[in-house]
Amino acid sequence: MSEANKDLARAYFAAVTAGELPDSLLTPDMTAWTTTQGVLDRATYQGLIRILAGMCAQPLAFTIQSLTAEDDRVVAEATSEGVLVNGEPYGNTYIFVFRIRDGRLAAIAEHFNALVVQDKLIPLMQQLRDNAAKDAPPQGELSRSD
Repeated sequence: MSEANKDLARAYFAAVTAGELPDSLLTPDMTAWTTTQGVLDRATYQGLIRILAGMCAQPLAFTIQSLTAEDDRVVAEATSEGVLVNGEPYGNTYIFVFRIRDGRLAAIAEHFNALVVQDKLIPLMQQLRDNAAKDAPPQGELSRSD
């Protein structure tokens, strides 16, 4: 069982690298916790994975330093490396704690260096939001395509 649970953790990292965390890996009631967001429901966490992928110029690459499995838990020590859409390098260090039920991820706790997120991701998110607001049609104006 512990090897199957480790494989599920590896599948999580592959999915995040691909930019999509499919329902097939998750229990319907899956919850997540992150250092900067606290408790999240499944749909919100899946949305964050897609947002992160959209902020990267190329897929974020994870390196797993260790996986430890016991009972219904897998703990992963990992690092990530990538380049953001603004050309800035991005990397972080993590401890993930996965809880597994019926062969799927039931809970994910994602501990990471919040200072890196604050310095790299938060300003980029704001920049992307600002750019999207500038490109949006003014309130009350409908765009037409002829």
